[in-house]
Formats: sequence, structure tokens, C-alpha cells
Amino acid sequence: MLRQQAIRNVARQYATSATNSTANGPQARASVPNYALFAERLSKARETILENRPLTLAQKILYAHLHDVGSMSSAPVAGETYLKLSPDRVAMQDASAQMAILQFMLSGMKQTAVPTSIHCDHLVEAYEGADLDVERSWQKSREIYKFLQAASEKYGIAFWRPGSGIIHQLVLENYAAPGTLMLGTDSHTPNAGGLGMLAIGVGGADAVDAMAAIPWELKAPRIMGVHLRGKLHPWGSPKDVILELAGKLSVRGGTGFIIEYFGEGVESLSCTGMATICNMGAEVGATTSVFPYTSSMGRYLAATRRADIAKAADGQRSAYLSADAQVAVNPAQFYDEIIEIDLSKLEPGYNGPFTPDLHTPRSAMADTIAKEGWSDTVSAALIGSCTNSSYQDLSRAASLAKQASQHGLRVAEGTEFLVSPGSEQIRATMERDGIQQAFEAIGGKVLANACGPCIGQWNRDENPLVKERATNSIVSSFNRNFRARNDGNPNTMNFLTSPEMVIGAALSGKLSFNPLEDSLRDANGKSFKLDPPTGDELPKSGYATGRKEYQPLLAHEPSKEIVIDGDSSRLQVLEPFAPWDGREFTNTRVLVTVQGKCTTDHISAAGKWLKYKGHLGNLSRNTLIGAANAAMNGRVNFVRSAVEELRPNKGTIPEIAQQYKEASIPWVVIADYNYGEGSAREHAAMQPRYLGCNMVVARSFARIHETNLKKQGVLPLVFARPDIDYHIFDDDPHELVIRTKGLCDISESNPVIHLLVERIQDGKVEDTYEVECRHTMSADQIEWFKAGSALNLIASQQKEN
Repeated sequence: MLRQQAIRNVARQYATSATNSTANGPQARASVPNYALFAERLSKARETILENRPLTLAQKILYAHLHDVGSMSSAPVAGETYLKLSPDRVAMQDASAQMAILQFMLSGMKQTAVPTSIHCDHLVEAYEGADLDVERSWQKSREIYKFLQAASEKYGIAFWRPGSGIIHQLVLENYAAPGTLMLGTDSHTPNAGGLGMLAIGVGGADAVDAMAAIPWELKAPRIMGVHLRGKLHPWGSPKDVILELAGKLSVRGGTGFIIEYFGEGVESLSCTGMATICNMGAEVGATTSVFPYTSSMGRYLAATRRADIAKAADGQRSAYLSADAQVAVNPAQFYDEIIEIDLSKLEPGYNGPFTPDLHTPRSAMADTIAKEGWSDTVSAALIGSCTNSSYQDLSRAASLAKQASQHGLRVAEGTEFLVSPGSEQIRATMERDGIQQAFEAIGGKVLANACGPCIGQWNRDENPLVKERATNSIVSSFNRNFRARNDGNPNTMNFLTSPEMVIGAALSGKLSFNPLEDSLRDANGKSFKLDPPTGDELPKSGYATGRKEYQPLLAHEPSKEIVIDGDSSRLQVLEPFAPWDGREFTNTRVLVTVQGKCTTDHISAAGKWLKYKGHLGNLSRNTLIGAANAAMNGRVNFVRSAVEELRPNKGTIPEIAQQYKEASIPWVVIADYNYGEGSAREHAAMQPRYLGCNMVVARSFARIHETNLKKQGVLPLVFARPDIDYHIFDDDPHELVIRTKGLCDISESNPVIHLLVERIQDGKVEDTYEVECRHTMSADQIEWFKAGSALNLIASQQKEN
């Protein structure tokens, strides 16, 4: 236990020295990073385990944040070695913060060990617009906001009220700093990579590690280099870079990689444009994305009142905030994979529907619509969100809106045009500079500074297309477009594109409209073409600060009491999960064999369910309701019971799961490729665990979700023969009874665990199978499993010390 205390003390000392400690209360803005400390730790790593070999930018930041270089005897092996890291900062949004705080309350810590912030952006529903929607969110979610605010005051966390802005935009404006490491409880945390930060999306339990001064584990990633050449043409947008890359890589092509951008094209991009690119790196499964420090980053830091950080970063540009010179000279030798993108040849495009990696160039869109039978009529056009609500994005889009107004044109009849500002700073600046008025002049509605339609917080129920589940198309500058994500209608075809293309679609009302080639008709019926968009990288008059009520609350009151009503339907005190009993799993039944894409949206739906994010019991009623069951011809959210005595013998997935829980019958999910892609929500792991799931066996996992399962004490296994053994479970899996072999000997060095599977019909064993699987757990992660969860282990260590 003395060793554990020593580790914790070192972690706390490192974390606080990097960012000026939280002992004096939460921060309004990041302080200057401790680059001297980073240099010291990186130098030690170079001299010992790295043997002075050249490093990429991402490797420099990672190795500068190693918890204890002295404990490592050799260089990390990508895809194999687990790195123990000390993050500088944690950021949480209000939906995920609830469960993270509930877990942190059980840790025994009196204060967060690193600067932490909570951003209330997910619970604001888009309906009437801006202030009215924020006011309504207070009425509906006051209990949650009061809980989060009280926790913030008690533990020294910066609290950003609803209406202040979206987590990723606020982090970019206030907390991102080049060369630092941040964990965020949202999959689009990598947005801060546009400011040279290594920002990684995680589940709440991972955030608790950092908040409790426990070294955070990450499997050493491979580094994918994306070489940017040339310069964007007038209609080009940074959004087109990541849409093109997603089309090349697919939703799982970046799994296990950090994407690092380099090349002469990087200098031509704005800081906020680079943030857009990094933001959507989540859609290809990448651990995170990052850009080297550029002059545009310095300009942005200065414009957002962080000139001191810019000055310090300027001095680190070559030594720490870019790849080593040898890497730039011979990138193929140092990057694990390289992709070339010529910005000058990059064509605007649309990605979708229903998946962010289905890419169609703008010039091919009309033919593809006809070929695929997509709805050409645009029912809604939406710009903004955490991905594209920078001043540059909005000023360029506004230049097109102003052209339309000059010709007496408004958005097409039947097309709804909505704008989601990323922060109060952006909204206030947009209003001051006439951008908001330009959008409203063509029929736009400005929504609250919150996520809104991007995450399904969109009250569109009065729209007949939604009521009737009618096929329709929407276009947005958002980042994710899974089926039914935005408005709850599974027949809404959702296409991702740049803000400039969204304006073209809004004015024409057509998905097929190409503003580069096609003409519009003015109020007099005369044909005209839009000129290319123009806009400023940063506001000439500086950023407006906006309303004072949207500045962060920075109180720190350690004696603050956190009250949770025992009768609440929104918040529930967590009960620790039971530890593993040390025996092989037996009598485990297959609840569902998931067929095809199964994102965290499918496992733990958002939208109307967001209100239960702090109540595990209530939220568990949506567990896997979006999953297609291979054993029932792909029918969604419907399974057979494996136990004849239980009634009903068929039902929804959460209904049957609840039956198993009450009957103390453990169950397993059999899953397809890239199981758990999408959002970082740990609820997708906690809900199955709460209902009695002991294993998830998949063809492959998305990174964050696999880690979340480990954190909650669920055993994640991968088929050794995914294209063969998966199919054992797609034919009447309710007849199968599973026990493990080798679980009692589980270790990091022995990744093999066998499943002994019996098919039982009429009480007799008809077939037997032995299925080889593998785990990817480190020694520490195995301790989480044994303790029942990572939190159980942290809490026990706190008690012992």
C-alpha cells in the first residue's frame, strides 16, 4: 500500500505542476503549460527507452506525459504496450458528467487532482430558439444542473451553465493549450487537436482516474500521418478534408491510430479549421488527431485572451510542438501509415446518409441521388455545432446568405434553416458583426448555444415528416449521422457537409444543387449564381465576451453538501458492482447476437433518454433497443428468452435482460465488427453490467467502448476466428449455454480464453463447440475485472490509505 500511495503522490505532483494545481480553485482559463517539465520528461524518455530515435509530434506529447519513465525497461510497442499517462486536464459535458460525478463521489477524493470543467450543453432541446430553449431546459433539468453545480463547488470544478456553449468550442476558446494532454467525456474531444493539444475522448470512469490522480492507461497507438499539400480553393472548406478522409478510411480505419497532420498545406489552415478536422477524426475510430503548432494557433490564442500561452508555445515550436526534423524529411520511415491529400484538388462533398464515411463528391451528387433513390428535397438545413461554428465558418456562410438577400431570395419553401452557435462568445460576436442578422434575413432561426439537433435534442415532432416516419433529407455541418440520431425518424436521410454547402442546399431546397455550377432564381425569376464565399479567420474587432451570466462559475466550497432525492427519477446513488468470485463463468446465456452496425446510440440511445443519464435503473430500460438480432432475421430490439420457465418467452431486449437479472442468470452479447463505435458514453457499458451481462464477445470493438466495458467489470473478448465462430451464435442462440475455460488463469501474458458452448434442445445436449477468444486486458485492467470495476479498485485503495 505504501507503493500505491507513492504512485498517487507522484501522479498528483505531476498533474498539478503541469497546470498550476486546482488547490486555489477552478480555472476560468488554462494557465501556461509547464513546458520545462515536459522537456525534462521527454528528454529522459529519449535517453532511456527511446534510444534517441526521432519522434512524431504525437509521440512527443505522449512520452512527455508518461507517468513514470523510470519504471519502463524498453520502448513501447504500438498496439501492444499499455502506456501509463498523467493527463493535464479533464472536461465533461452534462450528460456524461452525471455518471462520472456519481462515480467520483465513491472514490473518496475530496478534490479533483487536475483542473476539471463541466459544460451544460447536451440537455438543451432545440425547439423555439435560443433563450426560450435554455429557459425550458432549466425547467426540465433543474435537478441535474443543481446536482452538477453542487458537485462542481464541492470538488473545485469550473461549471459552465446551460446556454454558455458546447463543450468542445468552450475548451478550444479557454482550456486547450499546445502540447498538453486532456481527457474529455465525449468522443469529439479531439476537437482541441486543432490547437495542438492531445485531447482524447473517454468514458466517465477514465475521467475519474485522472480526477483521482490515478495514472491513465492507453494502449500505445500507431501514428497515421496525413500529408496535406497545396491550399484550399475558394469553395473548399476544412470540413472537406475530414469528409474525404472518412471516405478513404471507413468508420473503423483509424482504430488504434493517432492521426497526425503534416506538410506545407497545414500552414494554410486556420486554427478553427484544424479543429473541425480533428473533431471528426472520431468518426474513423481514431484515438485522437493533432496538428503541429502553427502561426494561426498563435493568432487564435491571442484573440481568445491567451497571449501568454502563445508566447510560450512560440518558443517550443520546433523542439516540442512539431515532429522532429528527421520525420519531416523522411515521413515514410516514422509514420505507420501515410495518406496524401492535395487541398488544391479537394472537392466539396457530402457524407451519408446514415453513416459518416459514405463519401460522395459534390459533382457526383446529382447522379448518386438518382441512382440510390435518395430524397432530393431538403426538409432541413443546419449549420453550427461543435464541429463548424467558428467565426470563419459562420462569416463565410453569412456571405452567401447576404448574396441571397441582395437578390430577394430566402430559403426554399418547406426547408427549415437552423443555426447552432458553439458558444456565447461566438453568438455575441455573430450578432455584433451582422452575421446573425444575415441568417435571419433569409429565414434562419438561431438556436441556443448548445448541441441541440446534432445529438438528437431536436423537438421536430410537429413536423409531419417525423410524425409519419416519412422519408426526407436533411443536410448539416454536424459530425455524426447515424440513423434516427438527429430527429428520431429512421427514414430521415442525414448528410454531412460544409456550412457553405448547407447554405446552397437551404436556398435551393435540393440535395442535388451544386453551388459551384448551378444557378438560383431571384425574387423576379432571374437566374444568378452564387459567388464563392468569403470570411475572416478571426473577427477584426476581436471577440465579444457576451452575457455575464454565461461566464463560468468558479466557486470552491469543500463543505458543500450534494443532495440526491431517493425518489428522484433523474438521479440515483450508485451501488458498486459485485467483484468477480474467482471462478469460471457458467450457465451464461446469449441475450442477443447483434447483426451489423451497433453504435453506442444503438446500445444506449440518447434523445429523450438523455434525461435519465444520472439514473442507471431507469436508463437501463433502453439497453440495446437499437440492436438488430441476427437470430431473428435482423429484427430490431426483439429476442427469445433462453429459459422456458420465464415469461414472456419473447420480448424486447431490456425486458428479457431484466428477467435474467431477476432470475440471477448471467448473459452475454455476441457482437459484429466495430461494436460500440460512436459516442464515448460509458452508459453503453454500465447498463448491460447493471442488468447482469458478464461478457461481450465481438468480431472487433471500437476503442472507447472496449475500455468502458473493462472499466465496468465486463469481460470483452474477440473471436480468434471472427468470420467463422460468430455464425455459431446467429442460429437460435437462445438454445446455447456457455461456460468459460481459462478465465481462472487470466493474465496479460496469456490472452486466450475458450468458450465451451452447448446447444440444448428438449433438455438434451445436441451439439458442443469450443470457441477460442482473446482478451486485450493489461495487468491493471485485470485487477479492475477482479475487483468488479475500476472504481471499486480505486475506492478500496483510498480506504486502505
